[in-house]
Formats: sequence, C-alpha cells, structure tokens
Amino acid sequence: MKPFTLALAAAALLSTPALAALKAGDKAPDFVAPGFQAGKALTFSMAEARRKGPVVLYFFPAADTAGCNLEAKMFADAMPQFAANGATVIGVTAGKLDKLQQISADADKCSGKFPVAADPGAKIARQYDAVMAARPDWSDRTSYVISPKGEVLHSYSKLDPTEHVAQTLGAVKAFKAKR
Repeated sequence: MKPFTLALAAAALLSTPALAALKAGDKAPDFVAPGFQAGKALTFSMAEARRKGPVVLYFFPAADTAGCNLEAKMFADAMPQFAANGATVIGVTAGKLDKLQQISADADKCSGKFPVAADPGAKIARQYDAVMAARPDWSDRTSYVISPKGEVLHSYSKLDPTEHVAQTLGAVKAFKAKR
C-alpha cells in the first residue's frame, strides 16, 4: 500500500466511531467507578443514580482534549435542563485519567456540575460497547440515556461532540413526557 493510501486508511479508521451495540430496550450494566466532581473524589454507582431518575452516561475518549473539553462544557451548560427533567449526568473515560480531577472543577469544562469517572482499562466502556476502534484501551464518544429500571432508552455514537447533549436531552425529555 502506498504511504498516502495508508495514511488515508488510518485517518478513516480514526475518524469512524464504533456503533453503540446497546440499543433501546437493552439492559444497561450497573457499575461502580471512582471519579471526581468539582475537584473532590467520589465513587459513582449507576444503581444508586438510577434510583433518582434517568441517567445520561456519556463516554469520552480522553480528558483535557479539545473535543472532550467542548463536550464537557456543553453538558455543564445544559445541567439545569437535565436537572429540571430529573436526570443525572455522568461522564466516563478510559483515557488520560490523571486529568479527571482538574477538568471536573475547571470552569471551561465540567464546572463542577456533574461527576466524571475513571475507567482504567476501558472495562466499563467494553460492557457498553463504547471502546474506540483505533484505540481499544480508550473510550469512544458514545452517549446513553438509561431509565430508572436500567433499560437503555437511547444511544448515540459519533466522534463529533456537538450533538451528544441535544441527543441525550431530547431522549430525557421524551422519557419524562411519557411518565
């Protein structure tokens, strides 16, 4: 293969997101993970969060990168809308775990408004089929909305971070409207 063709193939592979295997109606795995909110350490439990209402679980590739920072800021800015609809938001990553405490409190990122959890070895991401094809030790950019009963209500997988908030907020509002 010519170097240019090889470079194009590699770029295509890196830019192609994995399709979320968990679909609406599937059982969402419960997990417990260490994380941070507003710079403070915490332990996040999916089962406990679901007791409060729907959970928006979004996987992101690596903390403190351009796309992930944008996505975190967009989720932080939308937190009043998620809260008004009874939803909990949690970000999970398998990449750059040493940056989580910092971004959890940073006003240009999470702003302390929701927790971010560490997923060493992408164990949680694998359960949700949210690993990056080109880097299986990193999370893909995949978002889920999970019902209080543990059922996947909505999944969205795309490397571009700009639609994840709209996709998940729309699903949360639709869930609330049905109740």
